Amino acid sequence: MSTITLQGILYDQKSSFQQGPAKAPPLIREALYSDSANMFTEDLKDVSNMHIDDRGDFVVGDYFEIESITTANLKDEGKLLTLGGDHSITFPIIKAHHEKYPILDILHIDAHGDLYDEFEGDKYSHACPFARIMENGFAKNLIQVGIRTLTTHQREQAEKFNVEVHQMKQLDLSKIRAFENPLYISLDMDAFDPAFAPGVSHYEPGGLSSRQVIDLIQNLDANIVGADIVEYNPDKDVHNMTAYLAAKMMKEILAKMVN
Repeated sequence: MSTITLQGILYDQKSSFQQGPAKAPPLIREALYSDSANMFTEDLKDVSNMHIDDRGDFVVGDYFEIESITTANLKDEGKLLTLGGDHSITFPIIKAHHEKYPILDILHIDAHGDLYDEFEGDKYSHACPFARIMENGFAKNLIQVGIRTLTTHQREQAEKFNVEVHQMKQLDLSKIRAFENPLYISLDMDAFDPAFAPGVSHYEPGGLSSRQVIDLIQNLDANIVGADIVEYNPDKDVHNMTAYLAAKMMKEILAKMVN
């Protein structure tokens, strides 16, 4: 069984609306190990028996440090799961993965396309990571699920980069392509409808249910080499609902990574 490395990135300086996601990683861990639940996935895989190398949480001062932190944690042959943090962290993480996985597919689950060329004058905003990823050729295929905030500019960006966008208004999970290349999953917690995940900075009604995302992850037939869970904002949470949902998603993703 391969080792899965876990890192937390305590960074939210490129959030455009509200900060708070930098506080998330330790609270997701706390929910994961809480006595209120157990460590089994729905497929009866015991996460506590998996080979997980938890490198702890990293306080990031300079945004570009995230790439070097990730590169250091990717040196081994295992896979990497990251707890964020705002969504800006995904670009330097994928840049680090590119050295190890030059051909990579990304499954991006989110309310937002995050394809802006720049946002509020910042090309590295949490609204821009997938524009940076695609223009640098760090992903062969980008598949986005749960999108419900497209703008004209982002639609043009999606067409420019040949992004496969599955919007909520016409969602059919059975139409998501099979992944032949190594796969990276980027899960933004605001992909869920706010009823399921109130602990996010951007409330966007009409989102995915927790069941839909769990089913999506469980039905993946792919070599998942990395993942991140981002944009959980503890300052906005209600009764830790979003922390527990993030922890459950963490378990289900870990289970698929060891397949």
